[in-house]
Amino acid sequence: MPTSTRRARERANTRARIIEAALHILENDGVTALTIRRIADAVEYSAPVVYQHFANKDALVLELVAHGHRLMMAELRQAAEEPDIDRRFLLLASESVRFAGEHPHLYQVMNDNTVDAEERLRAAAPMIGLLRELLTTWSDAHDVVLADFDEACDIVWGTLSGIASLGRIDTVGNERAQQLARKATRTLLRGWQADSPVNA
Repeated sequence: MPTSTRRARERANTRARIIEAALHILENDGVTALTIRRIADAVEYSAPVVYQHFANKDALVLELVAHGHRLMMAELRQAAEEPDIDRRFLLLASESVRFAGEHPHLYQVMNDNTVDAEERLRAAAPMIGLLRELLTTWSDAHDVVLADFDEACDIVWGTLSGIASLGRIDTVGNERAQQLARKATRTLLRGWQADSPVNA
């Protein structure tokens, strides 16, 4: 194997180990516990080695945000294959809230101000694309004309994010939050059907 190829592979492996260690710390102890020194200790490297891969903690957290969205998309894949569009919409709503409950610290950094808003939007692009595709398929299936498609997407996304946050409250819990997500989504869809000019 050429030296350059071996070095590239070693660098990729080191980066993957850093991300894995950072994710473990984040998932178990929260973002405040996430320091370059602690990550370096976890992978048994010096801090400068971590800085060779990530300029600072913010760059590393942004990578975790992107990783979180990839993980979320992977976990939603089965629900996205449900053939009935109405059931698919409700399944994806409840599954996204379930993900938030299973990965509370990761979900928090995916959605709060820890990362710059524009960077966060870029990382969320696959999830936003899935939501837009879902809403397009649903509206076509029901002959619903949405007055403002982008606003409708924001309403669904905001509603599910808010309900996911509610799920972290002990008196609500994630299981009930999943039920609320399905009910809220069903209410939104029925409202758009009733308000559509086609059905007026």
